[in-house]
Amino acid sequence: MFAYIVRRMFQSVIVLLVVGLVAFSMFRFVGDPIDNMLGQERTQADIDRLRSELGLDQPFPVQYFKFLQGAVQGNFGVSYRQGRPVSTIIAERAPATLELAFVSGVLAITLGIALGVFTAIRRQGVAANVIMTVSLIGVSLPTFLIGILLIYIFSVELDLLPSFGRGETVMIGNWSTGFLTTSGLKALILPAITLGLYQMTLIMRLVRSEMLEVMRADYVRFARARGLSDRVINFRHALKNTLVPVITITGLQLGSIIAFAIITETVFQWPGVGLLFINAIQFVDIPVMAAYLMLISVMFVTINLIVDLLYYAIDPRLRVDARAT
Repeated sequence: MFAYIVRRMFQSVIVLLVVGLVAFSMFRFVGDPIDNMLGQERTQADIDRLRSELGLDQPFPVQYFKFLQGAVQGNFGVSYRQGRPVSTIIAERAPATLELAFVSGVLAITLGIALGVFTAIRRQGVAANVIMTVSLIGVSLPTFLIGILLIYIFSVELDLLPSFGRGETVMIGNWSTGFLTTSGLKALILPAITLGLYQMTLIMRLVRSEMLEVMRADYVRFARARGLSDRVINFRHALKNTLVPVITITGLQLGSIIAFAIITETVFQWPGVGLLFINAIQFVDIPVMAAYLMLISVMFVTINLIVDLLYYAIDPRLRVDARAT
């Protein structure tokens, strides 16, 4: 077990280094931040001075090494646009994105698993067929279009929910939350549905497919022959054996929720790190862009590491293979 964890953590570190190198290299082709930071009256002396202050006159390997050195310490430099530490800016925006991702993830997992089990058990029923038909919307339509449709229906036509913004928030220490206000909760509904709908339908269809496969297995038929109730067979035997591949896909989808938050936050003007990243691209704010991609990479790698460990704990075949090697 210890050797498995060490090997996976080593692989995770390699992935982060490669992602950081690729991201830092791509930003060299986005544009020159000096053009956005200095006005039309700039002189060559001003350009050289600012380029030296930002360290942009140094060789690329030196810039990348300093970026990694600061990232390990939680220091991503100073924003070219706002002139403030990037870590402070991201800390201000992170609560909005994390709360949105949390609600979307809970919605996707709970409804996805519940509806997947229901449509597998009642696969011949009218309700199950209707749910499977409607689920094609979440799989087929792009996220931004779903968001626009929800805004049109619930904000424009019905005037029930706000179409943009986070609503009223309160501070709990250094954390700003909208969970404790009515306007904050109302503002969270449409973005959360938009962000979690695709993941929910994907999890639902996966659970249904795995449940149908497991329920055709010999040990399920033997359990029925022993006279076990349908509840015991469906939830203690079938669902438990379905969770192995579901955990893997669910972990990947949780990472995708944070990554796809860029689109949702742009549609709803949600003041999170995704919208911050879009604004950073427009102003060639390289420190903010690099910090965002590195944080997303860390989240993906961490989630995948947790999923691998859960997979290792649930599936006894992996432990047998590890002892054999």
